[in-house]
Amino acid sequence: MSVKIAEAPATQGVLGRMENNDHEEVLFAFDRITGLRAIIAVHDTTLGPALGGTRMWPYETEAEALNDVLRLSRGMTYKSALAGLDLGGGKAVIIGDARTQKTEAMFRRFGRFVDSLNGRYITAEDVGMSTADMVNIRKETRHVAGLPIEVGGSGDPSPVTAYGVFCGMRAAAKTAFGKDSLSGRKVAIQGGGNVGRHLAGYLVKDGAIVFITDIHEDKLAAIKAEHPAVNLVKPDAIYGLDVDIYSPCALGATVNDETLAKLKCSVIAGAANNQLADEKKHGVAVMEKGMLYAPDFLINAGGIINCAWERKGYDRNAAMKQTENIYATTLEIFKRSKAENIPTYLAANQAAERRVLSIKQAGLRS
Repeated sequence: MSVKIAEAPATQGVLGRMENNDHEEVLFAFDRITGLRAIIAVHDTTLGPALGGTRMWPYETEAEALNDVLRLSRGMTYKSALAGLDLGGGKAVIIGDARTQKTEAMFRRFGRFVDSLNGRYITAEDVGMSTADMVNIRKETRHVAGLPIEVGGSGDPSPVTAYGVFCGMRAAAKTAFGKDSLSGRKVAIQGGGNVGRHLAGYLVKDGAIVFITDIHEDKLAAIKAEHPAVNLVKPDAIYGLDVDIYSPCALGATVNDETLAKLKCSVIAGAANNQLADEKKHGVAVMEKGMLYAPDFLINAGGIINCAWERKGYDRNAAMKQTENIYATTLEIFKRSKAENIPTYLAANQAAERRVLSIKQAGLRS
């Protein structure tokens, strides 16, 4: 396996992109025997070691994978900062098909890659990954979170992530509609993965009318069996539904020029990272259309809160209680956005940046 800092010509322009987003380190790994092709991006370690999940996805190009890991790692810095955690931001991507290309050997090689950073980066599961995969990674490094309960971990963080999104969605409903109950509200969930499935459960329990889609029909069938009240729709149909809340819960960038022309909602609040295809452009466009956007890195922090508790001695009740703070933080961001007449994404960015800068200026961490 080779591990190296990005260099031209294969990764030309990476250093400039790192500088633009203040990334500390980007590393690439390739292992011919296992087929591992991976990137780790460490964005900022001012508040603590960078914790962020590993995503396995069949990216069409290496440039696409790099763009994803750079955006995701930056979001993790902001996520931990707003959640009040003493953790920095990092992320990893493995280029491959999670349904057909997973092997123990590949993940053990990836574990050695993670271990080469000596604790500056701690991984966990993300899209395409599971607690079982974390076990294989753990065979080569101790810098792993999101392990199964039976081996001393906290288990799948998805239920806690979904709970945080639910709390943030309630805050958005309070701001947009005057009350935080979601009873009778129409919610369109785009993505029926682990988080989307659990979010559907919270919403159904609260009395919401739920519409959900996914590119994998087996996932939808499982959700329908678990929650018969949900309404299944085709992937392309989800954007044009007349609903109160659009909830992106799969990959990012589903709020873009094309979808904004179709969306008929008052609130955008979901679990997906990087929901705005272009943060500034679409953040402003959402505001101008009169939609209330709950910044993704603010309301989807339940998973990293859960992993943080795993690292210091897991307490599920404490993790859920801290996740509930997302409600109050989201309300505060909405108030600041309104008072300063700025998009909600910018209000959230500024709040996160202020915390990181205050610690950096105080010299409390290098």
